[in-house]
Amino acid sequence: MANILEGKRVVLGVTGSIACYKAADLASKLVQSGALVDVVMTENAERFLSPLTFRSLTHRPVFTSLFETESELSINHVALAERADAVLVAPATANTMAAMAAGFAGDALTATVLATTAPVMVAPAMDGNMWGAEATQANARTLRDSGVTVVGPQEGRLASGQTGAGRMTEPAELIDHLRLVLGRDGDLAGRKIVVSAGGTGEPLDPVRVLTNRSSGKMGRALAEAARDRGAHVALVTAADMPPLAGAKIIPVDTVASMRRAVLSACEGADAVIMAAAVSDYRPAEVSRQKIKKAGGSEDLTLDLVKNEDFMLEIPEGVLRVGFAAESENLVENARSKVFKKNLDLIAANDITEEGSGFGVDTNRVTILDREGGAEELPMLSKFDAANRILDRVAALLR
Repeated sequence: MANILEGKRVVLGVTGSIACYKAADLASKLVQSGALVDVVMTENAERFLSPLTFRSLTHRPVFTSLFETESELSINHVALAERADAVLVAPATANTMAAMAAGFAGDALTATVLATTAPVMVAPAMDGNMWGAEATQANARTLRDSGVTVVGPQEGRLASGQTGAGRMTEPAELIDHLRLVLGRDGDLAGRKIVVSAGGTGEPLDPVRVLTNRSSGKMGRALAEAARDRGAHVALVTAADMPPLAGAKIIPVDTVASMRRAVLSACEGADAVIMAAAVSDYRPAEVSRQKIKKAGGSEDLTLDLVKNEDFMLEIPEGVLRVGFAAESENLVENARSKVFKKNLDLIAANDITEEGSGFGVDTNRVTILDREGGAEELPMLSKFDAANRILDRVAALLR
């Protein structure tokens, strides 16, 4: 499955707010993601930015009026609405939200919103008191009740100089929400997928931990890709993760905490994908005080005990996908884990290969199944590799 924004027609509605400058960045990021962006500006938006700005960023016409003689809207005012895959109004002023909630169609933007059957998102941007006003809150509720996704606003310093809720949500987060909206009818719609990510750490003392080099990037990519395909995602992570729209992020640190979180999340799940690098051993005892450096030539000896593998505790009926990060005998070592861990699939990668180790954005994966099959993938971005793994998951779930 390709990037969900690739080739999608997104109508970007821009209204009269100082946050228009963020809309320019948003348009640029959408284009870079492969979307075809048609910008519709209100009359007041043109007081902040020129249509030429958006035309330069999108390389497409910009619509500003229902009555432009050279605009397709002058011939058919629902043309954009009919072909849109999504409509995103960002920034959305209190005035535009009121017009949308009331069903007005007095300009090119509100006419497009009213006429479309595509999903609609709005990103409010206004003064804090305006956002908090009961009329605005009522309009926001009306929009949500009609199926519109309202994202934000965020808190922070406002153009008025006050601090409060009213800042437009940042473009990257809006795109994340847009991916969620566009993927709702994907091939994993209605499925619950649990993903683990990052490297667990076992404490030695209040300062030190035993851990590994896992960055959590592969697990994050799997969670994003599953979300984009319509799945309900629980991401159990030992690595710091930014929010992921539509996913539940569950932070953990040790193997014990990951075990509890994964087993709990697997209740009612369709599949679990263990991309985390789980510590094999932990200290036999954890010092309550910082371990001091030995004097002279004395060495420090640590007693380690083995952590139990909780993959065998995953409930029956949950499809199991494991990961094997190997430095030698890739296929042989990975295949031995398929039956030892009772896996349906395992994704193996050679961490010694450049571009396939820890902390990078690419991976070369070989997918092994219980029947003895082996699918060797080329070097791919971790997101693309995640989708290839999810192709197999979706097929097995069907």
